[in-house]
Amino acid sequence: MRSMEVKVVEEQDRARFNAHIARLGGDLLQSYEWGEIKGQTGWEPLRLIAFDKDQVKAALSILQRQLPLLNSPIFYAPRGPVMDFTDTAALDCLLGRVEELARARGAVMLKIDPPVPKSRQDVAKILSSRGFHHVEKGLAFDGVQPRFVMQLDISPSEGAILTEMKGKTRYNIRYGERKGVRIKENCTRRDLAIFYQILLETAQRDNFTVRSYPYFELLWDHLAPKGMGKLFMASYQGEYLAGAFLFRLGPIAWYVYGASSNQQRNLMPNYLLQWAMIKWAKRNGCRIYDFRGVSGDLDPDSPLYGLYRFKTGFSASLVEYLGEYDLPYRPVVYGLWRRSEPWHKSILKWKDSLGSFLKRGE
Repeated sequence: MRSMEVKVVEEQDRARFNAHIARLGGDLLQSYEWGEIKGQTGWEPLRLIAFDKDQVKAALSILQRQLPLLNSPIFYAPRGPVMDFTDTAALDCLLGRVEELARARGAVMLKIDPPVPKSRQDVAKILSSRGFHHVEKGLAFDGVQPRFVMQLDISPSEGAILTEMKGKTRYNIRYGERKGVRIKENCTRRDLAIFYQILLETAQRDNFTVRSYPYFELLWDHLAPKGMGKLFMASYQGEYLAGAFLFRLGPIAWYVYGASSNQQRNLMPNYLLQWAMIKWAKRNGCRIYDFRGVSGDLDPDSPLYGLYRFKTGFSASLVEYLGEYDLPYRPVVYGLWRRSEPWHKSILKWKDSLGSFLKRGE
């Protein structure tokens, strides 16, 4: 008879919580620090650990947020839980505690999107048997987190990694070096403001939206001092041309935000920037470099194909995850949520934008 227990994680459990996530190759979005960040953007973090005697079996960071139209909260565990899903005793114990919290708080559902490859249909069956519903999403970036990601094994030597890249990618890396592009790794908070201006320039050029600057300040303040977040900048003759923000936890580094100026684009600074981040991640003990999301539509005529082409040039492999799963606690209200989801997302996005506007004091 196993003596499984689940406890709510407090500040004094931070190190143990993060250590388990890192040990199992979990995502930084499940870290204690990520909950702190989201706790300042309209979410309430709830963290749980399941353990048998003194051995941690599962960790789960939940974000709770109130739905404006339904006046009820939802639970969302980005890239969680972190565990061996075939340990069904630990899973059941964990889910039982989550349900207790959900009932007490009136939560509509628990949404999860664990970084489990689609090939693991055994995990899909386990989730379905526990009442989870798979949420169908499109091939692009329709989910909360990307379902299709590009990952590079960086355990081989630097020379071997470089050799496996496509010839054009290697050429672009060396071209930037020859032309005098420089990479700054010891970036400061002052550089963050410059990066953000380049990000706005990128967003206008490529027609996408970005979060407010205070959000990036939160990322820096909570992650950079602990080595969990790092900014890299590429410059030419003293002028910044590109930048990228990297997450790191345990054996994995994630390329999360990238920006490039409209100036000197012929110097291909993004290629040298990626190579610098890959080498840094390897030097700091990472085994996987995650380029994050791409579209699952690999038609060369797709407008998003260029993103895949750029990342695959580094010899990264496409990984498709299982996707999103919802565990409803209040089926009727959950049905209303599914029908009104676009409205809720629009309202929450507007509230986030308004909050950022007020924080800036404009």
